[in-house]
Amino acid sequence: MDFTLPDSALAVQRGIGDICSRYDLGYWQRCESDRRWPEEVWDELAKGGWLGLAVPEEHGGGGQGLLELAVATETLSASGAAGGSAFTYVLTPGFGALTIDRHGSASQRAELLPRLATGEVETCFALTEPDAGSNSLAITTSARRDGGDFVVNGQKIWITGVQRATWMLLVTRTVPAAAARPRTHGLTVLLVNVPEAVAAGRLTYRPIPKMGANTTPSNMVFIDDLRVPAANLVGEADQGVAVLWDILNPERVLLAASALGTAEVALRVAVDHAKEREVFGRPIGANQAISFPLAQVKAKIELARLMIYKAAWCFDRRLPCGTEANIAKLTSSQAAWEAADAAFQTHGGMAYSHEYPVARLLADARIAKVAPVTEELLLNYLATQVLGLPRGF
Repeated sequence: MDFTLPDSALAVQRGIGDICSRYDLGYWQRCESDRRWPEEVWDELAKGGWLGLAVPEEHGGGGQGLLELAVATETLSASGAAGGSAFTYVLTPGFGALTIDRHGSASQRAELLPRLATGEVETCFALTEPDAGSNSLAITTSARRDGGDFVVNGQKIWITGVQRATWMLLVTRTVPAAAARPRTHGLTVLLVNVPEAVAAGRLTYRPIPKMGANTTPSNMVFIDDLRVPAANLVGEADQGVAVLWDILNPERVLLAASALGTAEVALRVAVDHAKEREVFGRPIGANQAISFPLAQVKAKIELARLMIYKAAWCFDRRLPCGTEANIAKLTSSQAAWEAADAAFQTHGGMAYSHEYPVARLLADARIAKVAPVTEELLLNYLATQVLGLPRGF
């Protein structure tokens, strides 16, 4: 067993860390307050070739895997980007590249992968629906075959990055859920050209007001008689569950890495304050009521990191990784929340002030416990699929 990161991941850690060192917590705080995309960081990531990290070398990318993407996400998040924001910056090119490389057609790979590597195009992922929520198999967005096209109608919610996306990975139903046997049958993943669909009036979206991660909007999306060429099918019609599972595992790993970075920056902020803040003639960090919770957080961060790296390692070797991805997501989100909560308590009343980053970190940490999958569903997976306990639904 070798617990050292490979040279490729260490190079990512150094390269992303070098860019991040030029942007302090105040920068990220301003981006969040102004609801502004961090163009400066994005441009540096593009110029350094980091957007193409997961794009195969033959298509102009770095040829790296999920482990390197996870390290990049963790490093960016820990620098101060935190939470869903850091996830989005790395997810946009990397997540789309992984999916298209593993499941796209030859023409899709040739057309999109080189442009994903340079940042010329961006992707977003559309699965969640208002009336389906965590029950992804119950989605009702329909795709009906009509000649050489699919005609799509439906609604999605919490779709992040539509404003910047060139292509949307859209999960649809080509067989209604009530008629699907087994339940996983009849899912179909399509590539939707977002600017074209918007210009045609067939796809509209509305940003959702939210308590955090405001550097990139999340949206309600409405789709009305949108025609999508059959050539834009990702994988096989009706067999999209194979693509979906291959999307959801890396999504969970990358969100886990993002949450881990949030935990790291929250712990760092708390420790610095505990060393500097003096009450009753000594630093508050000398008190066990302050130091022990922070030490506990440190232990949980290290445990979560091991599972994130293991899950990514398994995915890159095309080994089963569902259990590892779910455990990684569960433990890292819990570590992030406990770290942010401990940072809040360490700062006392000043944590409520926007002069400090603690409130922002708390919001970023809290979303990790429910998105894109709740802790309850992660625990349900472990209970039924790993422990063999009877299903509750």
